[in-house]
Amino acid sequence: MKRLVEIIMSLIVMAATYALMHILFISNQFQWHISMPVYVPTGLAVFTGLIFYLILSSPLTELMLKRLSQTEEKLTKMNVKELALTILGGVIGLVIANLIGIAFSGFGAIGTFIVVLLNILFGFLGIRVARKKKDEFNVRSFQKMLLPAFVPQEKVSVYGRPKILDTSVIIDGRILDLLQTGFIEGKIIIPNFVLEELRHIADSADGLKRNRGRRGLDILNEIQKQVAVSVEIKEYATKQPMEVDSMLLKMAEAMDAFVVTNDYNLNKVAEFQGVRVLNINELSNAIKPVVLPGEEMQVTVIKAGKESGQGVAYLNDGTMIVVDGGNRFIGETKNVVVTSVLQTAAGRMIFAKMVAAAS
Repeated sequence: MKRLVEIIMSLIVMAATYALMHILFISNQFQWHISMPVYVPTGLAVFTGLIFYLILSSPLTELMLKRLSQTEEKLTKMNVKELALTILGGVIGLVIANLIGIAFSGFGAIGTFIVVLLNILFGFLGIRVARKKKDEFNVRSFQKMLLPAFVPQEKVSVYGRPKILDTSVIIDGRILDLLQTGFIEGKIIIPNFVLEELRHIADSADGLKRNRGRRGLDILNEIQKQVAVSVEIKEYATKQPMEVDSMLLKMAEAMDAFVVTNDYNLNKVAEFQGVRVLNINELSNAIKPVVLPGEEMQVTVIKAGKESGQGVAYLNDGTMIVVDGGNRFIGETKNVVVTSVLQTAAGRMIFAKMVAAAS
């Protein structure tokens, strides 16, 4: 197979050289043929083909076969929808390129070169666009666009970028409530290596880890039962062994997807690598009610604070309130006035005084 490809490539080089020599020596645009024998183009073409075969054909053939093998591997991993859309995108790109190329059809060899270049550029562009938009494509919407009279009217669905869930956010469990609200659009992707990690945690000898792993599997089962959410368990593997977080970021980069997590370290690494992240903890902090200094509220003092005379209370969303002079009212519900608000990496902390003390 390799030897046949080398011969074919050498013949192509030979034919291209002969065509170039024909233009230079034989065409009427150059007058070199007067002093140059007719057999010179053929001799130069054969000589160039032999040099190419002996020196360049072997490494170029190995490179081409390697690229073909990689392309074949990628194509076999595609599902039918992705493969069909990739081919369709390439065809559309070629059609556009040839429509534009009509304007250059009368420019001879230069025009032909421009048309070939346009075909390469637009074909590649069509494939790239089709692969990036594959998750937004829906067969039903395509049918409506082509045959609107024969497709029954249905509720319009909105499609967004796929969201890849990591292990921590599944075990956390709040992602289930968030999906039920309908605020997250797009396909939910559960990587196979995340599922394996959950199973490994669920089989752990440590009781706490085992309970966390089983909770994560229960959350996954509940997510798959959601009618309005498309969930897919997707296979993904790398040539070299990698940690789960690294594979997660590689997968998100390859799929142009968001990573949904509440892992602070993973969030920082993803930002460094340019991978987009949806952090549940950041969302939780963002939707907490805004409290301004001078605002009064009613709280129940739960325990004493670290400093002398302080009491600690909590809002319904878990925000800590440090009440100055509140240690004398532990277990009681009192009116307090906010003195300051401190935003930390762990969340928001509110400082307050008793209403009587503030006045």
